[in-house]
Amino acid sequence: MVKAIQVGLGHWGFSWTKDVIPKVPNIHMVGYVDSNPEATKRVQSELGIEEKRLFNGLDEAAQAIEADLAICTLRTEAHYPVVKRCLELGFNVLVEKPFASTIAQAKELVALAKQQGRVLMVSQNYRFQPAPIAAAELIGAQKFGPVNLVSIEFRRHAPSQGYRYWDMPDPLLADMSIHHFDLMRMVLNDNAKRVSCRTWNPVGSPFGHHPIGVATIEFERGTIVSYRGSWMSSGPATPWAGEWTMDCSEGEIIWTSRDNFMGQSRPDRLSLRERDKELEPVELAPIELPDRTGTLGAIAKVIETGSIPARFSSGEDNIHSLALVQATILSASRSGEWVEIEEVMQ
Repeated sequence: MVKAIQVGLGHWGFSWTKDVIPKVPNIHMVGYVDSNPEATKRVQSELGIEEKRLFNGLDEAAQAIEADLAICTLRTEAHYPVVKRCLELGFNVLVEKPFASTIAQAKELVALAKQQGRVLMVSQNYRFQPAPIAAAELIGAQKFGPVNLVSIEFRRHAPSQGYRYWDMPDPLLADMSIHHFDLMRMVLNDNAKRVSCRTWNPVGSPFGHHPIGVATIEFERGTIVSYRGSWMSSGPATPWAGEWTMDCSEGEIIWTSRDNFMGQSRPDRLSLRERDKELEPVELAPIELPDRTGTLGAIAKVIETGSIPARFSSGEDNIHSLALVQATILSASRSGEWVEIEEVMQ
C-alpha cells in the first residue's frame, strides 16, 4: 500500500480527489494540501475527509504525516515550484502535464529526482487506453511492416461544448495537442526530430490565442506525421485522442480513443486493413485501470516493486513530449519554419 498526499484541490484537483484516487486500490491517502481554505473545506464537506488530514501548506503536511507519494494536481505555473519542493522533501511525485513550463525547469526536476532517488512521473493519461496500447504493440511487432505516414485529425467546437479557457496561451498545442504528441512518441516508440507548424485564430473566435493548427512532424527513424487539430471545427467531433490512420508498407492501422463527452461514452476502436483488402475491426482487451487511474496505479506499482513498466511516462521520458510542444509553438511563431527538436532541448 502506497501512502499518498494530494497537493492542489481546485477544480481539476477535486476531480482527482473524488473520481480518480478512490478507484486505485493500492493508494492510501494520508493528507490533502491546498493554500485556499475554501478548497480544503469543500473536500471536507462534500467528500467527508477528516479535518486532521487537511493542510494549508506542503511543509506543514510533511512534518505531520509520513507519505511515499505526492499527487500534484495544480495549475500549470505551480508545477515546477511544488514538484521541486516535493522532491526536496523526499516524496515520489505524480504530476499533471505539462510538468514544467520550460525545458530548463523540466531538466532540473528530472536531475533532482535522480539525486533524491525518487520517481517522477507525468500523468499522460491518454497512454492508458486500449487502442493506443494495441497500436503500439502492432507497430512494435511490425504487423504491416515499417510506418510510412501517420495522419491524425482532432476536431472539436469549443464554444458549443462548455469550454471556458478562452485566454489560455496556445490552447491547442500546449493544452490539447500535448496528449496527441505524447501518443505519437509512445505508439511509434520514437522521438521527434523536427517540426513545421502553422496556427491561426479564425474570425469570430472567442479565443484570445490560436485554437487551430496544422503540423508536419519528422521522427528520428524517418516516419512523417501529418497532424491537424481544431477547437473551432464545425465538422463531426472526434474522440479526444483524435482519429489516427497509420499507413504502413503492407497495410493500415486505423484507430481512435477516449470517445467520451457529457456523460456519453463509447469504447476505443481499432481496425486493420491489409493492402488491397477490406477493413477488419479488432477486439481490444480491456484496461484494468484506464485513463488517470492508470497513471496513478502505474506509479504506485513502481514505488511498490521498483520495476519500471513499458511505456512509463517518467519525467525524463516526458521531456521529449514537452520539447515537441515547444518546438511546434516556436515553429508557428516563425510562420511555419522547420524547427529542430535539438534547438529547444538545448
